[in-house]
Amino acid sequence: MWQALAEQISAEIQCDFQIEQKHQLSTHSGNMLYHIQGLDMEFFVKLNQREVLDSFETEALSMQVLTQRQCVRLPKIICAGQTLDKSFLVMEYLPMTSAHPYGWQALGHQLAFLHKADDQAMYGFDWDNYLSATMQPNQWQANWSSFFSEQRIGWLLQLLAEQHQQFGDIDKIVERVRQKLHGHQPKAALLHGELVRGNIGFLSEVPVLFDPACYFGDREADLAYSQMFDPLPDSFINAYNQVYPLDAGYNERKDLYNLYHLLHHAYIRGGRYSWQARDYIRQHLL
Repeated sequence: MWQALAEQISAEIQCDFQIEQKHQLSTHSGNMLYHIQGLDMEFFVKLNQREVLDSFETEALSMQVLTQRQCVRLPKIICAGQTLDKSFLVMEYLPMTSAHPYGWQALGHQLAFLHKADDQAMYGFDWDNYLSATMQPNQWQANWSSFFSEQRIGWLLQLLAEQHQQFGDIDKIVERVRQKLHGHQPKAALLHGELVRGNIGFLSEVPVLFDPACYFGDREADLAYSQMFDPLPDSFINAYNQVYPLDAGYNERKDLYNLYHLLHHAYIRGGRYSWQARDYIRQHLL
């Protein structure tokens, strides 16, 4: 497998690359992660089963779309593909740290510029992608309340129902979410989609984003998730507001947007996330 991988890297970089060292990295995801080295070159490799290739390919496409905006740094994609028994995603290896005192402010500024970069009339994306390992539909829609209520909340409630996790009448919940967002038609911003500490690193004070789940939506959804489980520092959100101040209604919508991620955690982990999601739905949507 590793020889086949080296050959595909060689074809992409047009240089004979041989793996001289490889180190497996720790992870909380379902992927296997490696740092490989050879010929004074270093790469970061994700491995998984062959059927995961679509997830790796859409991740690579999303990273390329974000990179094209030239607002924030992402690792350069080398290649994605398959060996006889594995799928893989290879990108440049960046020796990142998890924090930098000035890096958070830089990230706030850069994310604000990213959210302002596009003039997109609709919500969605050119392809479906994945939130972690969960399919995320992105069919284009002109109405934000319909997109979020149907393709975010409704979609996950249906997946949860297939696990026999019930949160109430799905159609009723979707309609209540639509009503809560009725009249809120924000500028469609290119979102990272999974903006949490685990998907952010720093090269000195330069922020680096990775593991995106991109789509065009309300920028508030990125900011809401960044404040959900392990909130990003105040310096980040303050810097964001310097460039692109959040609307007054953000605090009212924040928990509703994070219901999507709460339902996703209920889907992949169950337990307390299911209880929290059920409690939020019972209090606010039923």
